[in-house]
Amino acid sequence: MEGYKQEFIEFMVDCQVLKFGEFTLKSGRKSPFFMNAGAYVTGGQLKKLGEYYAKAIHDNFGDDFDVVFGPAYKGIPLCVATALAYSELYGREIRYCSNRKEIKDHGDVGILLGSSLKDGDRVIIVEDVTTSGKSIEETFPIITAQAKVEIKGLMVSLNRMEKGLGGKVSALEEIKEKYGFDTHAIVTMQDVTEHLYNKPYKGRICIDDKLKAEIDKYYESYGA
Repeated sequence: MEGYKQEFIEFMVDCQVLKFGEFTLKSGRKSPFFMNAGAYVTGGQLKKLGEYYAKAIHDNFGDDFDVVFGPAYKGIPLCVATALAYSELYGREIRYCSNRKEIKDHGDVGILLGSSLKDGDRVIIVEDVTTSGKSIEETFPIITAQAKVEIKGLMVSLNRMEKGLGGKVSALEEIKEKYGFDTHAIVTMQDVTEHLYNKPYKGRICIDDKLKAEIDKYYESYGA
């Protein structure tokens, strides 16, 4: 596993973005782990988060894109932080863009926030985590209605590796099959388990035998 991925796993734990215990998801599933990107709240955290996204995007897509798009609302700081980091790390100016939940009819009118989209733009979408793919269902028509763009792919921070709405493959795989663009994650839940299982981190074990058994049981039911 690449060094930045190991760092990112520890970063999620440090920021209390990735938690372990018992959580009820929006889907109704009882999960032994939970990720909440809303817990990134400081300038330093967002700077580092943008760097991890930029590195993962560069690894998977190279420089073959023009715009990073973050769906409202959580995607707004993600796309801004990623565009900043990409410029700093790779010396390339990437535009950022997001959507508004409500169309603005005065001043800076329209549904987009940040850069406009134009014909020929190559777009990468950034999200925190994709469990069902519902947000892409909402985002895809918004992006494609603005101009004749090419969506190069989707980058999320964590692939939960569980069945999507179709009940057969993961949500990321469902998105890839439905829309035809690549989907990637900075890390997968398998990476997380591999890195933290029975290994002390800052004086504690994040995933012990008991929690590992609960994670395995969860994936027996919902794993893709």
